[in-house]
Amino acid sequence: MTKIAKNTICLWFERDAEAAARFYAKTFPDSFVGAVHRAPGDFPSGRQGDVLTVEFTVLGIPCLGLNGGPAFKQSEAFSFQVATEDQAETDRYWNAIVGNGGQESDCGWCKDKWVSPGKLRQSR
Repeated sequence: MTKIAKNTICLWFERDAEAAARFYAKTFPDSFVGAVHRAPGDFPSGRQGDVLTVEFTVLGIPCLGLNGGPAFKQSEAFSFQVATEDQAETDRYWNAIVGNGGQESDCGWCKDKWVSPGKLRQSR
């Protein structure tokens, strides 16, 4: 029996929630894209079939990507902190994030191209 999460992380995207979710699912283990919810009809800032929300899981944590438009931007106020087993795993994630349009940041942080900052640290 699958237990339904009582809390889901909601990430606001301007318009790329599905692309971000698919990138996270491809990059991290225990990650996948679930339901993709599309607009049933045209609406003021979009068209029928546009992706509205995406249900996805990153490292076992349920998330919802919301294509909410430009009203809010992602920032360092929220981030994924990923514990890695060794330097090779850290490098693999780092290279995937930075190599996919992301950027390096201060103190061992990097940002994906959607500006979801994250810290990669080795667990001991």
